[in-house]
Formats: sequence, structure tokens, C-alpha cells
Amino acid sequence: MTSEKESNGLDNFAFALEGGFCDLSEKGEDLDSSIDEDTNKLAYCVTDVPPWYLCILLGAQHCLTAFGGIIAIPLILSQGLCLQHDGLTQSYLISTIFLVSGVCTLLQVTFGIRLPILQGGTFTLLAPSMAMLSMPEFRCPAWTQNASSVNASSTEFTEVWQSRMRALQGSIIVGSIFQVFVGFSGLIGLFMRFIGPLTIAPTIALIGLSLFDSAGSSAGNHWGISSMTTALIILFSQYLRHIAIPFPTYSKDKKLHTSPVYIFQILPVLLGITVSWLICYILTVYDILPAEPGQYGYLARTDLKGEVISQAPWFTFPYPGQWGKPTVSLAGVVGILAGVISSMIESVGDYHACARLSGAPPPPRHAINRGIGIEGIGCLLAGAWGTGNGTTSYSENVGALGITKVGSRVVIVASGVFMVSMGILGKMGAVFATIPSPVIGGMIMVMFGVICAAGVSNLQNPKAIATGAVEFDQMLQVLLTTSMFVGGFFGFVLDNTVPGSKQERGILAWNKAHEDDSCETLETGEVYNLPFGLTSYLSSFSWLRYVPFCPPGLSSSLEPKQPLGTPDPGQIMIGVGL
Repeated sequence: MTSEKESNGLDNFAFALEGGFCDLSEKGEDLDSSIDEDTNKLAYCVTDVPPWYLCILLGAQHCLTAFGGIIAIPLILSQGLCLQHDGLTQSYLISTIFLVSGVCTLLQVTFGIRLPILQGGTFTLLAPSMAMLSMPEFRCPAWTQNASSVNASSTEFTEVWQSRMRALQGSIIVGSIFQVFVGFSGLIGLFMRFIGPLTIAPTIALIGLSLFDSAGSSAGNHWGISSMTTALIILFSQYLRHIAIPFPTYSKDKKLHTSPVYIFQILPVLLGITVSWLICYILTVYDILPAEPGQYGYLARTDLKGEVISQAPWFTFPYPGQWGKPTVSLAGVVGILAGVISSMIESVGDYHACARLSGAPPPPRHAINRGIGIEGIGCLLAGAWGTGNGTTSYSENVGALGITKVGSRVVIVASGVFMVSMGILGKMGAVFATIPSPVIGGMIMVMFGVICAAGVSNLQNPKAIATGAVEFDQMLQVLLTTSMFVGGFFGFVLDNTVPGSKQERGILAWNKAHEDDSCETLETGEVYNLPFGLTSYLSSFSWLRYVPFCPPGLSSSLEPKQPLGTPDPGQIMIGVGL
């Protein structure tokens, strides 16, 4: 069911925060007594539609939450593509990945898993991509490492980086086809029978190592600024979340009056980044931050990319094949496949976490199949557009749901629209690119918690692999230098070979969490049925009940509760019912 709310905006929202919450507790489940009751209540559930201005603000916050991860990917990838001294091309890559991430987010929320889960570039593909680009045939020429030698407009330099990008594109496209097949065929359910928490824990932990390394590098450019960003977000989300700020609003009954709004609870990340960004701007204007490159704190300045902003076009329209015809590398394909498998495992965990945090019942298998299939399509689009990466569900945005207590998927739709706009408006993407790296590093640090030890990567020795078959050596090198594959593979082998009952391995509890569709707030069909009346229309085709990504029982239990074409007032935002 959807919570009934009047259209009086912030007044309504204040009422929700004072007591009109969605209850997330499931039937027969005892919640940990150490968790505060408020953490199990939502201001807006998955099917609720907040006021339009809250959708805009919260959508912007989700964009900024994902911004650090999304923008970090092309910036890190540019080193392997020999683009570290070409800021303008980096801005094009950033625009492309934002556009594709926005499109994939809209596809996922509308036709995929249908949960408030944002899609963006994935670090699971970044690791094998960098491993592939580190092979001898892809190493950057020495002259590209010197800024004074790089002529971004020269044909030679263009071919250097675009040839590497095309090789990445081909590998990502082939890997994404595998993910599409696994999702829509329902094989992901078969995989999950053999995958328990002992496999998932090291896999996801090692995926995070890449992000923590990037966060540490960015934060280390000015630990004071990054620590301030982290402290502000913690302050707003944990210490000030119960403080209401009077906000002027208007209604026909009360006329102009003030309503309490828990602004620190719903916008902690946006506020933290904005305050830190503003402080960096002030420190830059008054030349408190060092102006000489190489000095500590120089990268905290906000005027470092001013030239890129002036050079960037107002409008840019990324398109498939913009860097040329993709090529395929066997070593690249094998490495990308390892990343794709890790991404699918992580996404299934994200689906269940997102469902719980948004007031939805646990996702049924047909919805998971559809979600993984749509993610595969997203990776296919990312490969075709030439982002040098794929797309996946963003864990940090799932975590943001728990902080803001707003689980509406319409907010994520707004985020998708924001990201598409940022991909098209070249100047907007360039402006956001001026956020100092210490601010981004501090934001990523707080979203992922403490940094994990990354010493395992120092044990790698690529020269030790010499079987005599060059392509086989390359394939092994990419796999064994991809941390999450090594961790996930050995976790999988040990989980399924070391003697132990299903209860000891955690499989029973894991399967119960995945298969228990009980929920006190929403019916499964309300969340996971196809949009725009498609479920009702497809009910006439009885054979579709055997398709893995379609809802079961189409012909019986999923009849519409109101005539087709009659929109539900609570499901409409800007003329589109979701």
C-alpha cells in the first residue's frame, strides 16, 4: 500500500517525520534491541512520491553521493589511457559516463529491479581494465608522460588513447552480453544456490579495496579538508539528525506558516559537500591554499580546472562508437568477465539491502533476474558509448537510503534525470569537476567506513607467469591481478569444499532472507510488477509465466485493482506514473 499524503509539501513531510513512517519490520522477525526504533522507520517508502522539491533536493544528493565514484573512474582510467595531461578529453569521458549512468538508472528503476537503486560506473571493471592496460602492448609511450610533449589535437596522440579505449570497449561489450544472458535466462538464481556469505564477504571486501585506495589518494591531497568533509557529514547525519529547522510553507488551511523540517537527516551528504566546497572556494579566493603546483594542499584549490570549464562546450552529445570501432582482446574479455561476475554478486546483495531500507518486501527471483539483465544492458550501453567502464548498482547510495530515511524510487528517477542532464550539459559537468579531490575523498571515506588493508596486492608478481603461450599468460595475469576475482574465487572454492552444514555456512539464513517475501507494508506486486500496466496486458499470454524475468502467476493473481488508464494519484510525478 502507499501512504496517503496530502499535497501540502513540507507540512506533510514534517508530519511524516513526526510519526507517519513506513514500518520496515518483517513478520516474525525480532529486531536487534540495540538498534534505535527510528532506524526502522521511513519518511517515504519505495512507492511513495515526495513533494517535487524534495525529489529535486534528494535526487541531487544521490548524484553527489555517487559523484565521487563516477568521476573517479575516468580520472583513474585516464592514467592507463595516457590521458593524464589532457583535461578536456577527461571532461568528455566524464560527460559520457554521466549520460550512460543516468540512462541505466532510469532503465533499472522503470523496467529492471524497480527499487530506488542508482546505477553508475563500477570499480569491479576498473581493476581488470587497469590490469589489461598495464600489459606491454598497451603501455603508454614515454612522450605521453610529459605534459609539454602532449598535443591533444594531434592525430598521433588521438590514436594512442583511442586505440586503448576501443580495446576496452570490445571487452566490455562481450562481457556484458554474458551478463544479459545470465540475467534474463534466470541463471543468476542457479549461481546464487552455490554462493553464500563466505563467498560474498571477501569478494565485496576486495572490491572495496580499489575504492578505498582511490579515496585515500584523494583525501591525502589535503587531510584537513577531507577530514572536515567526513566530520561534517557525520555531524549532520548522526548528531544533528533529530534537530528540526523551521521552514516557511503555505497551505490553504493554515496560510503562510512554518513547518519543522529535519534537513540534516535528509540532506547530510549534500550539506557536507557544499560546506566543504564553499570553504575551499573561500580559501582559494584569499590565496590561503598554496598556489604553486607540487605544494601540499594545492589540489584543494577550486580554480585548478578553470581552463577546462572555458573550453568545454555548453552542450555535448555523446554517441555510440564516438571513439571508433571497438576491438576485442582475449585477455581483456576474461578479466572483464571476472569483474562482471563480481558485480552481479554484489548487485544481488545490494537489491536485498535496498529493499529492506526502502520498505519493500525482499525481491522475488523474477525481479532479480530482470535487474541483472538490465544491468547487463547497461554495461552494453556503457561499452558502446565508450566510457571505458560498465555500470552497476551503487552500494553507497543504498547506504544513503538508511541515512535519509527516504526510500522513494521517484527520487532515484530524479537522480537519473540529473545525470543525463550533466552528461549533455558540458559546462555543468565541467563545473562539478571543480570539486576539489580532498572533498571527494572525504565523502567516499564516510560512505564506506574504515579503510581496509590493501597489502595483499603487494604480493603480485606478473613476471612469474610464463607458460609459453602469450595469450594464456595475459589472461592469467589479468585474472590474478584482479583482487576481487582472487578473493571471490577462493572464497567460492572453500565455501563449497570445506565440510560443513548449510546452517554452519550461513546458507539457510541467506536463502531465508532471499526467499521470504513477507512484509507488513507493501505487497510484492506493488513494487516489482512491470510499469505502465504491462503486467496486466501480458496476463493474456499464459506462456509468459515460464519466462524467468516475468512475474509469476500473470494470468491470475496480478489483475489490476483499477481500470487501465486510470492513474493512481499517489504514483504520479510530472505526468509519469511509476
